[in-house]
Amino acid sequence: MIKVLLVDDHEMVRLGVSAYLSAQPDMEVIGEAEDGQKGVELALTLRPDVILMDLVMEPIDGIAATQEIMSAWPEAKIIVVTSFLDDEKVFAALEAGATSYLLKTSKASEIADAIRATFHGQSVLEPEVAGKVMQNRRRQRARLPHEQLTSREMEVLLLMAQGKTNQEMADELFISLKTVKVHVSNILAKLGVQDRTQAVIYAFRHGLVK
Repeated sequence: MIKVLLVDDHEMVRLGVSAYLSAQPDMEVIGEAEDGQKGVELALTLRPDVILMDLVMEPIDGIAATQEIMSAWPEAKIIVVTSFLDDEKVFAALEAGATSYLLKTSKASEIADAIRATFHGQSVLEPEVAGKVMQNRRRQRARLPHEQLTSREMEVLLLMAQGKTNQEMADELFISLKTVKVHVSNILAKLGVQDRTQAVIYAFRHGLVK
């Protein structure tokens, strides 16, 4: 039996979806929340198999609720069900940790099928969302590796090129040694190099260091 939690601020939506899912032989709606904050509380208390999450809610929206749930419970499986298809919400929801993304125009049977697929570890994306994800991946591949570095990572790379040790970088940037090590690891991964020396060589070759 797949245990489902509904998080949506529209009562009629919750009632309709709950009635349909409860009629499924392999599903059980174990909770309903009318806002993101209540959704977080119920998710962490009830630990459902799948969470259906609306995006636009008060006092915290579905994206913030998803972030909170995933931060406290990384194994959670969240399906966003919304009316919005704009890039800002799509990518924010997926980056927050949502597994699947559907529109409220989806048929009830499609939502049920998405719940089953998500429960089994698959990602179900609205066709338009899948297209946006593919376009974004193509754009990412077209970018040079160092263009993926954050401003802080670029600072660390330039200090590495100056021969600074991790501790010296931590002192200069007023961050912890552990944080510096995380930045260095991210830099190596994004640049596709094996060690600090190769990262510095990359920086010189691409004119990042003057």
